[in-house]
Amino acid sequence: MLTDLTIKNIAIIDTLHISFREGLTVLTGETGAGKSIIIDAVGLIMGGRASADLIRSGADEAVVEALFDISAQPEVAQRLRDSGFDCDNDELLVKRSISRAGKNRVFINTNMATLALLADIAPRLINIYGQHESQTLLRPENHLRLLDAYAGLNPQREEYARAFERFRALQERLATLDEEEREAERRLDLLSYQSDEIARAELRAGEEEELEERRRLLAGAEKLGGTTASAFERLYEGDGAILGQLRRIKDSIAEVSAIDRSLEGVAASLENAYLQVEDAAIMLRDYASRIEADPTALQQADDRLDLIHRLKRKYAPTVEAILEFKQGLDGEIDALKGREQARHDLEEERERLARDVQQRGKELTARRTAAAGALSKALAAEVHQLAMKNAVVETLLEPLAEPRATGYERVELLFSPNPGEPPRPLARVASGGELSRLMLAFKQVLPEGDVPTLIFDEVDTGIGGATSEMVGQKLRKVASVQQVLCITHLAQVAVFAAQHLRVEKQVANGRTTTRVMPLADDERTREVARMLAGAKITDSALAHAAEMLVATNTL
Repeated sequence: MLTDLTIKNIAIIDTLHISFREGLTVLTGETGAGKSIIIDAVGLIMGGRASADLIRSGADEAVVEALFDISAQPEVAQRLRDSGFDCDNDELLVKRSISRAGKNRVFINTNMATLALLADIAPRLINIYGQHESQTLLRPENHLRLLDAYAGLNPQREEYARAFERFRALQERLATLDEEEREAERRLDLLSYQSDEIARAELRAGEEEELEERRRLLAGAEKLGGTTASAFERLYEGDGAILGQLRRIKDSIAEVSAIDRSLEGVAASLENAYLQVEDAAIMLRDYASRIEADPTALQQADDRLDLIHRLKRKYAPTVEAILEFKQGLDGEIDALKGREQARHDLEEERERLARDVQQRGKELTARRTAAAGALSKALAAEVHQLAMKNAVVETLLEPLAEPRATGYERVELLFSPNPGEPPRPLARVASGGELSRLMLAFKQVLPEGDVPTLIFDEVDTGIGGATSEMVGQKLRKVASVQQVLCITHLAQVAVFAAQHLRVEKQVANGRTTTRVMPLADDERTREVARMLAGAKITDSALAHAAEMLVATNTL
């Protein structure tokens, strides 16, 4: 609830502090005393438009502060904590300042805040009914919420909203898949080409080194063959072959070693040398016989190495790394191909969720349709008691082209205050007073509300007599479950208040200011008498006022 309101330098208000109580509080006073200024100040706390024209002449800045008890609204405290504000106790302080320099600031619990956050938080704390931009009834999007609350459909609506959100999230996921599908197809084509290219190469680890060695041999085959054949011929064949000369030398040394045994070692070495050279010559002969120039094989080796080098430039620096890269390609290809099955599964889930949303939506529509007629009758019965005997109230359900998170239809309250006129949207035909009384009627058929503080402005416009008393009774009934502030000119309404505040102007030091006075019993009786009799308060007016106060306290 709203516990305190402080206003500084707004219009004719210099400094004003008001403490509010639970239940019904009425503000009374002469026309022009400043009651509407107080409503304007509350409008600023609700995030309303700020204008430098509101600032009191001679002042540079106007300030409005409101203190709320939010002990019964943990969701408000949580919303503030989620936005980074300290909200560990049960109080919430909102401050709005307006300067002539154009610097308009918002503070929540002494910390700077944004106007957007204030506009989000304030409607959860307070609402104004009258000629004010924050009226709930003028916003058709609120009518569906009011109908659901009247019909007791909030749990079903929340279940439907959760089902719709699941469906919407899946729709978005599928839409994202659609957007990604073309890129995925291009990616799959590229990966498949790369994998196939590597697969066709039939690479194996160590192959490149073997090919390099084979290529060297094939490229040098002619030289290798010629050199080894020439060496064999010089060692073994032809005139003056080295082995023939070596044989004669070793034989001659062996012969003389019989004469001088000291040459036996030399003879043995020459024998070994001869045998080794002979073995080498035979090996050279065999090698030369195997070596043959093969241009075709050389070309094949060159082609194979060119393929490997090309793949290395494209994919990885080694054959082993290319093979590992291919494994990664194949894994991604499998994942991309698996998208088709995943999409199929998602589409099946979407169909299931669509059926669930449709079923829940049909149930909501049926129950709303049934409740709409009952709500219209209940509201009409209430407004007929509030000086609108010929008024017509209708609850229109209009199907939507596409379902929304709130259901398959929009709801709008239609109103006609005069006979013979078709019901139309409230914003077109309802005056401020009629809106206030219509909201008061709504609070009779749906007394519980999620906004703890309600302000009724102009609720008594154009009424009097028994209707005024009926309005007072209904306001007090609403105030039994919510804090209600009411600006009234009628004594029949004022006497039902638990707290009576008089707004009055006074002149001091040549300046007009507004003050608010809490009225005690005698003062209250006198104020009610003034409202009954006017400026000249008679004894009979005082007696009548006292009787009214006593009577209302026994109702």
